[in-house]
Amino acid sequence: MSIPNFTLRFALLPLLGTLLTAQAQDYTVAQTGKSIVFDYAQNNPPPEPAPTPEPAPTPEPPPVSQATPESAPTPEPVPVSQAKPEPTPAPKAAPAEPSKPASVEAPLPTGGPATPTGNVTINLINKLVKRGILDADEAKEMIRQAEAEAEAVRSQSQIDMVAIAQAAAVQVVASSAPVESGVPAASSSDIRVTHIPQPVKDQIKEEIKLELATDKVSNQISSAVRLPKWVQDVKPFLDVRVRYEGDFFPTGNDATGAFPNFNAINTGAPFDTAGNQFAPQLNVDQNRNQFKLRARFGADIAMAENFSTGFRVATGQNNSPTSTNQSMGLANSATQGQGGNFSKYAIWLDRAFLRYDCKYEDVLKASAWVGRFDNPFFFTPLIWDDDLGFDGVAATIKGNVTENFQIFTTGGAFVVYNTDLNFSSNQPEKFNSYDKYLLGVQTGIDWKMADDWKAKVAAAYYSFYNIEGQLSNPYTPLTASDASNTDNSRPSFAQKGNTYMAIRDIIPDASNDYGAINQWQYYGLATKFNVLALTGRLDYDGFEPVRVSLITEFVQNLAFNKADINNIAVNNRSALDENNLTDVGQFDGSPYGWYGEVRVGTPSLSKRWDWQLNVGYRWIGSDAVVDGFNDSDFGLGGTNMKGFTVGGFLSLSQNVYLGARWMGADSITGPQYNTNILYFEINSKF
Repeated sequence: MSIPNFTLRFALLPLLGTLLTAQAQDYTVAQTGKSIVFDYAQNNPPPEPAPTPEPAPTPEPPPVSQATPESAPTPEPVPVSQAKPEPTPAPKAAPAEPSKPASVEAPLPTGGPATPTGNVTINLINKLVKRGILDADEAKEMIRQAEAEAEAVRSQSQIDMVAIAQAAAVQVVASSAPVESGVPAASSSDIRVTHIPQPVKDQIKEEIKLELATDKVSNQISSAVRLPKWVQDVKPFLDVRVRYEGDFFPTGNDATGAFPNFNAINTGAPFDTAGNQFAPQLNVDQNRNQFKLRARFGADIAMAENFSTGFRVATGQNNSPTSTNQSMGLANSATQGQGGNFSKYAIWLDRAFLRYDCKYEDVLKASAWVGRFDNPFFFTPLIWDDDLGFDGVAATIKGNVTENFQIFTTGGAFVVYNTDLNFSSNQPEKFNSYDKYLLGVQTGIDWKMADDWKAKVAAAYYSFYNIEGQLSNPYTPLTASDASNTDNSRPSFAQKGNTYMAIRDIIPDASNDYGAINQWQYYGLATKFNVLALTGRLDYDGFEPVRVSLITEFVQNLAFNKADINNIAVNNRSALDENNLTDVGQFDGSPYGWYGEVRVGTPSLSKRWDWQLNVGYRWIGSDAVVDGFNDSDFGLGGTNMKGFTVGGFLSLSQNVYLGARWMGADSITGPQYNTNILYFEINSKF
């Protein structure tokens, strides 16, 4: 049989009273960091079960409102219709559904005599109708409203009682578990409670209600403000560096015009070799103090199916591929006009790429990039500058031979220079393309030799296609803007140190006074570059958290031919023979280079007082590597230099660290060019 809602309510009260007040039971209350846990004391008997109602007589079942426990107050019975229900054995009575509690509708007033009920309010309304104070329709509406309000109150009360009962039941189950199941035994510091006052019970109820409401609101808010998945997969990063740079030139450097600035010539108007003025020259004798700013911002974005993408923008006083430094207050900038006077600085697109990653179990891993991305090779500053980005496509594969031994191979094809669509712009007939490419491949091992020893060794081969200068077809330029068919073979960016050749084959005739005037010239690299590089690193972690590392690299330009270069070189020659007026000196360049560095300190500057110290030496032959791509700091960038570097870093916090470095460089061949560079800087990152 069904149980009315108010009957169920009163039937639950004794159970809730038993669970919450714990009559005749002894509880242990253990204070934790977040809540109070109720545990039964092990030496007390379990609580007695709540009294159960006696079964109703079979022949004449009482009204359903009377089927309540003895401890609950019994409301007055409400008469039902005259039809007698079939007798049903008490043990098979159907339980009430908690989600839809049964209710007994009171008889509504009609036009005839009102039937008395067990509800005082309804009887009162019926009396008012009988005396004519209310009509029957008004009485029906009032009863319906009263029933609806009562039902709402009963539902809320039932929810409150169920929540309290669930919380108490959890505590009872936990308290009755054996000690070995994880429930801590009572200690001398525990507080024994034999009774829970009514205010405490009310507080528990309110806290449960508040927690449930808070969780509901939190879920609603998080659902409302939930960002798209692609936004959650974005990982932004930013770093800012402010640096003092002191460029100091010792006495004795050759300041007689022996150091032409080939980059300035090749990126501007051609130089008239028959003129009466010097070509653009490098500074070799005047010290400079500069303050430089670097800011880089970007993001890596994970996408579906193992794809990702990324970008980075950076400062830079020009479009140099080897530096993102911006000299503060810079004047006479070729790309920004006069500059200075708090002029704003330019921002450049520094990285933009797509990436794909995949793996086969734990044996093989592969990654591929396309676009403009970080250097994918294992390298040192001897060949590549840290800021250099690669344009093209690259891939790397790593295979685990054993748990401690890994083989890797990296390869790529990169665009170094692409011919302008309209080259040459001032002639109706266009010249053939002279595109330049880099093909690179590297293979090596990553070997953890012991608990504290790890080594990484690799061999690489870098082949530059069309990087060298080409002599043009013979022609006679009538103006400085008359291009030759090989003008694009000159480097579009260079630092200094490589050997150069004149690339315009100018025919002497009457228009140029047979070579006495109008000898407008550009310069290209005098040798091809096919570079072999052997790179290694050895790490020792026996002084953890301090690591000791040894980094080395050896390079050789396999395409170097000293005899061929000697016939065309315009720089990097030995001293002249004073007794021979036609002597131009012998070419004295080199295809070799090597680098060594020792680092001591914490592997990363990730927390306060982390530190690193380093000392290194390098020797870079004039044509060992392309001078436009290697370190831009040592000797102010380029090749044909040797010298030491000493530096260190100190972390002030997880995101801020200080740095200092000194670099002393001397020229290897040709006129004397010595420099001392000093850095002090502060860096921030996140």
